[in-house]
Amino acid sequence: MDSKFNPFKMAQQQFDEIAEKLNLDEATRSFLRVPMKEMHFTIPVKMDDGTTKVFQGFRIQHNSARGPNKGGIRFHPQETVDTVRALATWMTWKCAVVDIPLGGGKGGVICDPHNLSMREQEAICRGFMRVIARDVGPLVDVPAPDVMTNGQHMVWMMDEYEKIMGGKFPGVITGKPVGMGGSLGRTEATGYGAMYTVREALNNLGIDIKNTTASFQGFGNVSQYAIDLYTQYGGKPVCVSCWDDKDKKSYSFIKESGLVFKELMAITDKFGTIDKAKAVELGYKIEDGNAWLTQDVDILVPAALENQIHAENVNTISPKVKLIAEGANGPTTPEADKVLHERNIFMIPDFLCNAGGVTCSYFEQVQGNMNYFWPKEEVLEKLDNAMTSAFQAVYDLAKRKNIYMRDAAYMISISRVAEASKVRGWI
Repeated sequence: MDSKFNPFKMAQQQFDEIAEKLNLDEATRSFLRVPMKEMHFTIPVKMDDGTTKVFQGFRIQHNSARGPNKGGIRFHPQETVDTVRALATWMTWKCAVVDIPLGGGKGGVICDPHNLSMREQEAICRGFMRVIARDVGPLVDVPAPDVMTNGQHMVWMMDEYEKIMGGKFPGVITGKPVGMGGSLGRTEATGYGAMYTVREALNNLGIDIKNTTASFQGFGNVSQYAIDLYTQYGGKPVCVSCWDDKDKKSYSFIKESGLVFKELMAITDKFGTIDKAKAVELGYKIEDGNAWLTQDVDILVPAALENQIHAENVNTISPKVKLIAEGANGPTTPEADKVLHERNIFMIPDFLCNAGGVTCSYFEQVQGNMNYFWPKEEVLEKLDNAMTSAFQAVYDLAKRKNIYMRDAAYMISISRVAEASKVRGWI
């Protein structure tokens, strides 16, 4: 992988810049810029055709100074250990910025669920948990779903963990279906959380959300619920892109009168792929997958994968854009970020913007550990309060010190983790 697009190098570069501004000592820098523990392993699976295929898996634990590690497990054919390292690092900062008592972890398996039967996917899940069972748990490391994993995968993993440990541990993993230890509101949490921060940003900027337009990248869980709540707030989404696995490329779906959330959901498969023929019938214009970035809108919401806004395309962003809300992890490279900063585009950084998911996962973990579950209204109210409080703390610091929002968020997060590590006597 080209180092310019290596997500872990990017995460380290972001950390190094803030460590310098915080005047962190050398030991603290050395300790926080790399994961505390890494697990690399193989998962042999008997396939449906009788052959055995060996899959590569990872679980990375970045830092647990503030509490048990927390972070998703993604299934993706282009998964790399450096992607998992970066995501684990960002999870540490994400938990710290919303001030929940958790550290950062991440997992991944190099595979493509599109080409695997449910039985084969179950075998990967159970094989994954068999390898890491002694290194995870409600008080150690709590996985969750991520790209191309879902509640069913989490239940298989929980079930395997409980078989190994000989008990019931609903708090071992989050993102489970409701009724199997899952939390109400968890499905909406990341997308809703992103829009809570957008709402607060616009309020602080003196902009009425009802007078705004937005373009979204990706139509997975995060983007779907972000579009849903943004529409409820009165905003007008005019473009969304999605990946089409059949064509191995992405497309942008544009409707200047405004996307209609329910009609899009009705023609979207479980992987977030919108049916192009049916979209055309509904009046959508279809363009190249990169068109989401060039729309004349007020708000851009990258909610797909990392490194999507970079030096080569950042200057195609419309002068009309006032705000970028990073629903994805690491969607903007440092080179592009400098350009956005210079253009005075208001940035809600990823590990603040998309922290609604981990916050609600924390709520699920708490509910699972005490075996008592809250109504959906209570979950979403707690989520709104947590996200609003976190946003305001970052915004206030950015305004007080006249610094970029990303820098302010990192300063708060890294300071909290460094302090916890020092208080524990680790450094």
